[in-house]
Amino acid sequence: MPIRIDEELPAKQSLELENVFVMSNKRADTQDIRPLNIIILNLMPTKVVTETQLLRLLSNSPLQVDVDLLQVATHKTKNTSKEHMLKFYKTFDEVKNNKYDGMIITGAPLANFKFEDVDFWEELCTIFEWTKTNVYSTMFLCWGAFAALYYKYGIKPIDLPEKRFGVYPHISLDIAHPLMRGLDDVFYVPHSREWELSTSDIAKIKDLQIISYSEEAGVHIISDMECRNFFITGHSEYDRDTLAKEYFRDLDKGLPIKKPVNYFPNDDIKLVPKMNWKSAGNIIFSNWLNYFVYQKTPYDLNTL
Repeated sequence: MPIRIDEELPAKQSLELENVFVMSNKRADTQDIRPLNIIILNLMPTKVVTETQLLRLLSNSPLQVDVDLLQVATHKTKNTSKEHMLKFYKTFDEVKNNKYDGMIITGAPLANFKFEDVDFWEELCTIFEWTKTNVYSTMFLCWGAFAALYYKYGIKPIDLPEKRFGVYPHISLDIAHPLMRGLDDVFYVPHSREWELSTSDIAKIKDLQIISYSEEAGVHIISDMECRNFFITGHSEYDRDTLAKEYFRDLDKGLPIKKPVNYFPNDDIKLVPKMNWKSAGNIIFSNWLNYFVYQKTPYDLNTL
């Protein structure tokens, strides 16, 4: 969050070079403050769990954040009650005339489908287009990131020989990037996906930059050059037991699933996993809210 100091204080220039948000007394005295308006398109089947995970990360800020929950009207959820969806979720028709400071589009368990075969693909493409004029900054997560990269840039996901499943070490490829500010030299992120991205495909797009990477898990975060869109392949929002629940669920179904990598202590499924990605997740989401939503979005969203 911003610090308020005198305009002529010698430290001001050094802090600004470090991407620290320094606010002069004059600006602070004349600043209008309002809540940030964030909308979450929740494509996950476990709506309530995902809501809780994301709202927990968005709440880790002194800013007031007003949140709308969005569903796709062309797909009926089977794992969340109709009452919950009617009470808490809006459809695109209900929000299409609104403006938002930020948006999060979640993942979905749809790796077995071609994008065009997904029943809500046409509606999702409409939402992708709508974000260009109605949302200042958008964060796309996992399947949402793959879908957005395919739609916006024609980048096709690559099938993995087996599911990338576990908690992996990552590094920042641009330590000066504000989204990476405050992260350790090595930080951890859970992954649960059957696709990956080619670095060469991304390199062909001048508008894109890979800002974090894992030798084991591959591309993690991609930013566009305006820093209005972030494509994230991992799941920093996951709870301690999310991967465990997925593992045991697939075992019970008789599906071929290996134990999540770097997750259970001593690789013993009877032991409680240690959560070593929580701080990185909080930093990434807080940095997004601060540097790319709060500091960049116009006060009057009608001018977006």
